[in-house]
Formats: sequence, structure tokens, C-alpha cells
Amino acid sequence: MTDVRTHHQLGRPTAAFVGASWVALGLGASVYFIGLYNAQMALSEKGFYLAVFLLGLFAAISVQKAVRDRAEDVPVTGAYLGVAWGMLLVALALMSVGLWNADLLLSEKGFYGIGFAMSLFAVVAVQKNVRDLAAFRSVHPDPAPVEHPGYPTIG
Repeated sequence: MTDVRTHHQLGRPTAAFVGASWVALGLGASVYFIGLYNAQMALSEKGFYLAVFLLGLFAAISVQKAVRDRAEDVPVTGAYLGVAWGMLLVALALMSVGLWNADLLLSEKGFYGIGFAMSLFAVVAVQKNVRDLAAFRSVHPDPAPVEHPGYPTIG
């Protein structure tokens, strides 16, 4: 059986996947924030949607980290994992109930829902890439720059 830690350390995410993950997160968050900024709703409502969005992102990262830690035999308490999952479910429930009861067009509700879902997925992918790159670099550190006589060293 292959050691999970060895398996994760050998793979390096491609630049295309890393870039696509960051673009998806940036796009999802940007359209969500632009829509929220331009929305015709009370400031308290905007604050609610902003807080739920940020809670969801943080909870999704926490779940991804805790699940990955457990897979790599890094100690994670059941309480932390439970709170992470609980907060992710709370964020999803709050967003769903908030949008269900909001006085918005159906297209606007879909806009916020898709922006939220896209950002949750993307932040998990970004967190995974960050962790995979760190694991890869710990096994394969960058070589020291080679100095050539007569050429300046850059960096």
C-alpha cells in the first residue's frame, strides 16, 4: 500500500490548474462582490451576505485542511473537524435561506448562489494547490543559483 504522504509529495499541480483555480476564485468572488456592491438592498442585508460569504470560504478551507491532515496522519481533533463541517453547513444554510427569503429577482438569486458555490469550490482547489506545492517544494527544494564567471547573478 502506498503511503499517502509520499503520494501527495510526489505530485505537483500543473501551472494551468493552479492558475485556473485562482482565476475561478477571483472571478467568483469578484462578481459576487460587484453584485453585492450594486445591489438595491439595505446595508444590513449586504453585510449579511458578505459575512456568510466569508464564513463559507473560511469553513471550506478549514474542512479541506482538516480532511487532508487526517489523510496524512496529522492529528486533527474530532471537535475541530466537526466545527469546520458545521460552519460550512451553517454557511450553506444561511445563504440558501437568505436567498430564498430575499426580495430579489430569481436571476439575482441564482447569480449570488452560483458566485458563492463557485467561490467555495475554487477556494478548496486553491488551498489544495498551495498545500501540494508546499509538499512538493519540501521534497524538491529549488537548486541554488549557479554563478557563471563574468555574468551577474539575478535574484
